[in-house]
Amino acid sequence: QVQLVESGGGLVQPGGSLRLSCAASGFTYDDWTIGWFRQAPGKEREGVACFVNGESSTYYSYSLKGRFTVSRDNAKNTVYLQMNNLKPDDTAVYYCAADRFSPNYLPSWKIFDFWGQGTQVTVSS
Repeated sequence: QVQLVESGGGLVQPGGSLRLSCAASGFTYDDWTIGWFRQAPGKEREGVACFVNGESSTYYSYSLKGRFTVSRDNAKNTVYLQMNNLKPDDTAVYYCAADRFSPNYLPSWKIFDFWGQGTQVTVSS
């Protein structure tokens, strides 16, 4: 069974940075993808970025590319989301999700079967 555990959220001032972690376990295959998604109060869940393991490729939301970077640490079975120059509009619960496929785009959250518990990110002065 795939399990995902997020960490790293918190309160940060505008312009600050945070790094979220998604520790994964239970993969018995290499062609997995981990996506990062976020949901602000009253808004629909939206895609942030994803890491496609089989291709070692990354895809981003167009509006966030340049501020957010996704990466992988194989030794720790962890995928990271580095968030820089954070803005109040980035305030949301951030989730990582996983599934077995290798897209060449940032997929919709509706495709993913396995989810972490979410971590709150609040950007405020």
